[in-house]
Amino acid sequence: MARKVVIVGPAHPLRGGGMATFNERLARAFQENGDEVEIVTFSLQYPSFLFPGKSQYSDEPAPEGLRIKVLINSVNPISWLKTGNYIRKQKPDLVIFRYWLPFMGPALGTIARIIRSNNYSRILAITDNVVPHEKRPGDVPFTKYFLRSCHGFVTMSRSVQQELQYFEPTKPNLYLAHPLYDNFGAIETKAEACAALGLDPNYSYLLFFGFIRAYKGLDLLLQAMADARLQSRKDIKLIVAGEFYEDAAPYRKLIESNSLQDQLILRTDFIPNAEVRHYFCAADLVVQPYKHATQSGVTQVAYHFNKPMVVTNVGGLAELVPDGEVGYVVNPEPETIASAILDFYSSGKAETFREAIANYKQRFSWKHFVHEILQLATKV
Repeated sequence: MARKVVIVGPAHPLRGGGMATFNERLARAFQENGDEVEIVTFSLQYPSFLFPGKSQYSDEPAPEGLRIKVLINSVNPISWLKTGNYIRKQKPDLVIFRYWLPFMGPALGTIARIIRSNNYSRILAITDNVVPHEKRPGDVPFTKYFLRSCHGFVTMSRSVQQELQYFEPTKPNLYLAHPLYDNFGAIETKAEACAALGLDPNYSYLLFFGFIRAYKGLDLLLQAMADARLQSRKDIKLIVAGEFYEDAAPYRKLIESNSLQDQLILRTDFIPNAEVRHYFCAADLVVQPYKHATQSGVTQVAYHFNKPMVVTNVGGLAELVPDGEVGYVVNPEPETIASAILDFYSSGKAETFREAIANYKQRFSWKHFVHEILQLATKV
């Protein structure tokens, strides 16, 4: 039986990065399941003084075949009331909120409470974070306010599931692995990808991908690149692809003080979806040197393009990357990161990893993700 589903969270025209991409892909997965889906997103996600990037809005065309309603202003309570009433009156069977930041707690918690007043809709939240990466005043009360408005929860890392138990120990929750990002286009050859990016295909490329924030550990990776063992490998270069979401000066100082300029390809503007595949297909190895984390969509992009990874043993990263089978799990230290990179290029494991990835990634299907969410909805 077809259901009416509303997803509340970032989507076009926002540059939501992985979250907007996820929500749009999730909507398509529900459509593939035969359900009627609408995404309700933000007219304003962050006040300008809180937004760390250059622009909150995308200049890419709207995704075809999706219904996206732009309604929520995160700092305007009148918009919260309008949004809540808009969804309440539709009486959807299921409303799925994305929750990633306590700042959004008042807006999303108010919207959810209004929807619940129809005494029909089930409210689930996909909680990317419960305890945020960067702590601010109000985190705990804002988070509690939102979580109390929900019937149940989905987490995509075990660590977030454990944190959730502290706030909501009695409500149903479900751990589901982040599904595969299969919406960035087909795999292309390294030569094709390098041509698209204007890179020399004769070099070996590492890839750091995504918004640059302190917890993602780019500084650790830059220090790893300064390791004498890697400095002696003139054939290896690091591509940094993603917009700075904090002050770039400390990173540039680190690059200059270690004379890393010739080892780096810096593409530190926002990367449009249409260009994502070029970066992954040009790379031999994807490196996620996070200092702390919950889960990362970068892992699931890498899996789609059959790319081995180096991830640090923090949060939920290691849950999805079996050490020694599809890549490396290391401590968040420059020396161990450098050692893994060197082992990859000297051990001949690249093809073995790629073959294992082709099999391992089959478990991360959107069909399974949707099925499990719908099963949870029947229990709340």
